[in-house]
Amino acid sequence: MVRQELELAPRASALAESLRDMGYSLRTALADVIDNSITAGARNIDLLADTHDQIPAIGVLDDGCGMTRPEVLEAMRPGSRNPLELRDADDLGRFGLGLKTASFSQCRRVTVYTRKEGVATRASWDLDTVAARDKWVVEVGDSEAGIRWSECLIGDGTLVVWEKLDRLIGSDEQTERSDLVRQLDDAASHLEFVFHRFIGGRGRRKVTMSLNGRELRAFDPFNSNHPATQHHAEEVISLDGREIRIWPVTLPHHDKVEKAEWERLAGPEGYVSNQGFYLYRNRRLILHGTWFRLARQLELTKLARVGIDIPNTLDAEWKIDVKKASAQPPAPVRQRLRRIIDRMGVPSRRTYTGRGTKLTSESRLPVWERKQDKNRISYEINGGHPLIAAFREEMGDERANEFDRILSVIAAALPVEALHVDVSANPEAVGSPPIALEELGTIVSSMWGILRARELSARQIKDWMRSAEPFRSDWQRTLRFIEDLEQHMTDGA
Repeated sequence: MVRQELELAPRASALAESLRDMGYSLRTALADVIDNSITAGARNIDLLADTHDQIPAIGVLDDGCGMTRPEVLEAMRPGSRNPLELRDADDLGRFGLGLKTASFSQCRRVTVYTRKEGVATRASWDLDTVAARDKWVVEVGDSEAGIRWSECLIGDGTLVVWEKLDRLIGSDEQTERSDLVRQLDDAASHLEFVFHRFIGGRGRRKVTMSLNGRELRAFDPFNSNHPATQHHAEEVISLDGREIRIWPVTLPHHDKVEKAEWERLAGPEGYVSNQGFYLYRNRRLILHGTWFRLARQLELTKLARVGIDIPNTLDAEWKIDVKKASAQPPAPVRQRLRRIIDRMGVPSRRTYTGRGTKLTSESRLPVWERKQDKNRISYEINGGHPLIAAFREEMGDERANEFDRILSVIAAALPVEALHVDVSANPEAVGSPPIALEELGTIVSSMWGILRARELSARQIKDWMRSAEPFRSDWQRTLRFIEDLEQHMTDGA
């Protein structure tokens, strides 16, 4: 039996089209190209977009180290690096596919124009040429003629230009050009998020990024510099001698931050969806808002976020994909993460429910009472509340019994399901109805008189009222009414 070995090279036309469908969006494709710029040591990265020209184009310009002709040809080769090869510690690459697959996913022609030590090189992939000739034919030269934005490359660096944006601009050009502008804005927000530790420059090399001249600003999902942010003890896990750093954080309650800041930190999906682990590979965000199926995303833990730093030497163990947009923790790490989740749930619940806990446990004048019978929790109107009790005492027995029945109906009709839905969806928007100034004054006066009749001191009355609604939420106006009552009492004496 004769055994033969044959080399079966993939058909260029077929494989090139297949590489276009690896699941990139515009924002993840741009992030993949920017990875190369950061790896090249760039300090300034400009995202360029011309959506109004007859032939629209998108470019990424950096002031990194640039490439020689052999280096740019290797960079243009599909699968230029084996993912098992040891990379530099700061290398953001993975499979040697990013530049090509990211570009092909959005356009049919990609040009790289680069300069290193004053020597310029250009190389272009055109998928129409590849399809027509069924060969991996790359165009190479040294002239900048015909390259969009080539005049912006001053000194060493690299410019990547996407043309023939068939995945972004189709037959309905007017509508899709407008949508492209929206996608670019969305991509800018994504870059502010994914590369926030580079843009923010926290103790390391700072990278400036811009979109058509508009500088991007870092979006730190941990709100690290806010005084109300709780930074918990870090942990370090060693996996085969390589360190994984874990740093848990509890975000501030919404009444501790400005409304605009609260809404920005929520992100488009909201706090509940964005709780969980935030995985960083060489300071670049890979994955966020997941508990890796180790726990459920709950309303009461929505302020818990846990950063994880891994080196690029653990790519295989974490199953980092081509797009650098998904990962899975190794089995030895999962057990540690599960313990961290259990520990993190406590401060997050305390931060979010602290105010409610304080009201039910410390308030001297609760209108509602929380009662628990085995696993069932219910809320009833507190008949011993001074205002309610005083009102009831003025009634005869029959009317008092009728009044008790009305209170029971009100308590039984508490819209628990609606409250749960509203608080889960938008808790900061849920609140008590405002009380008119005159009505508040009447209530304060009545409460003051009742508590004075119980021989409480002025200081005690203030403490009691400050702990209870509706006075606590409107304390400044309440305090003015109390001071008027005190003054009146003094004048009367």
